[in-house]
Amino acid sequence: MSVSVDYNAAKKFLAAHELANLAAGAAQANELLHTGKGAGNDFLGWVGLPSAAKGNAASVKKIASEMKNNAEVIVVVGIGGSYLGARAVIDAFSGSFVSASAKKGAPTVIYAGNNLSGQYHMDVLRFLEGKDFYVNVISKSGTTTEPAIAFRILKEYTEKRYGAKASERIIATTDKAKGALRKLADEKKYRTFVIPDDVGGRYSVLTPVGLLPIAAAGIDIDGLLDGAVSMEQQTKDGSLEKNPAALYAALRNALYAKGYTTEIMVNYLPRMHFIAEWWKQLYGESEGKDNKGIFPASIDLTTDLHSLGQYVQEGRRTLFESVIAVNTESEDVVMRSQSDDADGLNYLAGKNMHEINSTARTATMLAHVDGGVPNIVVSLDAVSPFTMGELIYFYEKACGISGYMLGVNPFDQPGVEAYKKNMFALLGKKGYEKEREALSKRL
Repeated sequence: MSVSVDYNAAKKFLAAHELANLAAGAAQANELLHTGKGAGNDFLGWVGLPSAAKGNAASVKKIASEMKNNAEVIVVVGIGGSYLGARAVIDAFSGSFVSASAKKGAPTVIYAGNNLSGQYHMDVLRFLEGKDFYVNVISKSGTTTEPAIAFRILKEYTEKRYGAKASERIIATTDKAKGALRKLADEKKYRTFVIPDDVGGRYSVLTPVGLLPIAAAGIDIDGLLDGAVSMEQQTKDGSLEKNPAALYAALRNALYAKGYTTEIMVNYLPRMHFIAEWWKQLYGESEGKDNKGIFPASIDLTTDLHSLGQYVQEGRRTLFESVIAVNTESEDVVMRSQSDDADGLNYLAGKNMHEINSTARTATMLAHVDGGVPNIVVSLDAVSPFTMGELIYFYEKACGISGYMLGVNPFDQPGVEAYKKNMFALLGKKGYEKEREALSKRL
């Protein structure tokens, strides 16, 4: 097992019986996910998805190979779960200064439709000038405002650039039968992949939603799926001793019951930043309802020790940390001795930066625990397609278990619609005239 959970740095904050008392609830929640008897059971297709996806990967790899061979850039158009999972994996394998290219020779992957900035989308168009590209638009309905606007802009640009062959450059990942994007894809003869009806957006990274851009970026999706299958098998048993996802879910609920209402995901590698962004959406949308839920936040260390470190150390004691610890790095720098030692760093001579970084992680965790912040450590052997697959399924499974333990439906998101209705009304969308009038009186 490459992914494991260590809670030694949380034990002083929890009596043994407090965790033990949640074991039965975690096991029951795990069983509900497998039997489909819990709330939101129409959206449990992700539970057995890794095994099923292995057999359907060939069609994804075929189109991804074409995209790799014929494009310098791939534009992924989507918001929320339609792009965060793919970006998390792609960024984990990208060089820090290679414009999000997963490896030498692979296309650069950029993202559109995840914000409403005109300046940003003009930058996208400028970046595409003089380059061959594909657009992968991802939307179940085709009418979500941010990606719909971006795709309208990019579709026009693609048609201008490629003329009659523009349809060959657009891949749509959407509903199998209905929705505005499905209708347009059929009319324009775009090649399409299907978003399964029983998989919600934030759980969709192991469907073509995530697999196509990940594969097109040159990342081994077979290895990714192998890792997810491994974790799928590991988490069938609901016991805390055997199931790391159940253990993590129980730990966070035990801490929540004691007043720790904010969970901060901590990582020490810049390449893991978007794992946290994906995780925040997964847990925020799944658990934040019925006036309940742990607030998911994240920090990048050691960077944020110089900005948020003071608050974590001595601020309100309502937070706990979940640390992602990567045990080995594929590349490293060894510190060397210098004759003048002007910076006083000769004591580090012979040590590599991974060792220094790991020591900083240990030192920080000790300080934060002493300051009253419980720490849970999620460890993985290395950053590889296999471990990323394990990690993705681990967090998905733990989220489902945790949501059921919390007593909410972890597979809906009714609160997301509130701002949309206001926005439609204020922008003058047909059918929202009364709402517009009421809102205007408030402004």
